Amino acid sequence: MEYLKWSYEDFVATIKIDRPPANALSSGLIQELSSVLDEIKPNEKIRVILIHGEGRFFSAGADIKEFTSVQSEDDFSNLGTNGQNLFDRMENFPKPIIAAIHGAALGGGLELAMACHFRLVTENAKLGLPELQLGIIPGFAGTQRLPRYVGVARAAEMMFTSDPITGKEAVQYGLANHAYTDDELLEKAYDMAKKIGKKSPIAIGAAIELLNYSKTKEFYTGVKREAELFGQVFITEDAKEGISAFIEKREPKFTGK
Repeated sequence: MEYLKWSYEDFVATIKIDRPPANALSSGLIQELSSVLDEIKPNEKIRVILIHGEGRFFSAGADIKEFTSVQSEDDFSNLGTNGQNLFDRMENFPKPIIAAIHGAALGGGLELAMACHFRLVTENAKLGLPELQLGIIPGFAGTQRLPRYVGVARAAEMMFTSDPITGKEAVQYGLANHAYTDDELLEKAYDMAKKIGKKSPIAIGAAIELLNYSKTKEFYTGVKREAELFGQVFITEDAKEGISAFIEKREPKFTGK
């Protein structure tokens, strides 16, 4: 594993994202996470998964620089679909997955966290989907999951303004379950994971399956359409300008083309 470190104890597998400086989600990291899930699923000694980030962030977003190597609309759509498939697998995974978020969970980082069964945060963490600031859109089902947690109006505000919310606000809006101090987060998260790990894995798996029946057919229609539009938007001049501006650390100038 190049970007992930993981181990398990007390029925709890701890997965650490370790891709400095910002733990950005790349296609390689997504593949590694899928491989780790392959290892964990049949392991009866593991009943709960805890994901957190090494360094300053949980994950500050997708790897924008990697996007510059992708050219066609279909390639961008496939990139979105791959991420969506992994995150849908996580949401349906038979073992609970907890995200422990510190620093920031932005863009793809928040999409990863939203695919976990629930989220614990630090009080001053920043959570958001700032893609529109770059002239692009979320592509890993963020447009569909965020409204399920915070409501359509709040999700629209977060995406349209690109402004993140704090960990405290995330709890208030229903995006996160609990907010802790930086020093408390991992200890509290691990304690909760151990508590869940004492439950019957059969009953937990059944509960996860039943919870996911709350998804509507419209959710899957929206996710599919998101991947299509992800590709269409990424080949626009505005997207190229937004990504260039991000890499060059300047304000983008969008023309609507």
